[in-house]
Amino acid sequence: MTKARKTLSKLPPRAWQRMLSGRRLDLLDPAAIDIEIEDIALGLARVARWNGQTLGDHGFSVAQHSLIVEDICAHIVPDLEAKWRLMALLHDAPEYVIGDMISPFKAALGFDYRRFEDHLEQAIHIRFGLPALMPKEVKVLIKQADHACAYYEATQLVGFSPDEARTFFGHPPEGYDLTLSAWDSLTAKTRFIDRFNQLSAMV
Repeated sequence: MTKARKTLSKLPPRAWQRMLSGRRLDLLDPAAIDIEIEDIALGLARVARWNGQTLGDHGFSVAQHSLIVEDICAHIVPDLEAKWRLMALLHDAPEYVIGDMISPFKAALGFDYRRFEDHLEQAIHIRFGLPALMPKEVKVLIKQADHACAYYEATQLVGFSPDEARTFFGHPPEGYDLTLSAWDSLTAKTRFIDRFNQLSAMV
């Protein structure tokens, strides 16, 4: 073994990721100062939901999903404050680092994964001037909107029947309709940043 390899073998495992912005995000102890919206938007625009198993020329990105969830939240609660709409837009923001892990796998990993995801989410909230912890009623609303978006994705892009989708995700909200086609990653990134900027200006 060469001297360089011996030195590398003694180093602790790397727990940070370098972003294109130049930031180094410590995954075990994420700091708000190391979080940039451009990094989040780029990552989410390139992370495909449903492990990429969707119809179309492009994967259906977490960025596009997040925009829809924010819109559904505003449909359900028309006078929803901008800060909670921004929180809805960012509800899957930790996935820019950890990817979109399907729910059954999250359940298999257990509490430690949830705690890691929660710490990163709190750092993201703090970075953008939001309460670190999501209020219970906002969490319930976002989960409802998240399930509604998943219903449309499942029936239009994944191959679920409406009855099967309702079994897993419930009924979409009354009066809301959506026709989906996946955007390319540049479109998803640009629209995510644009909406972030709009909401941030209102907070």
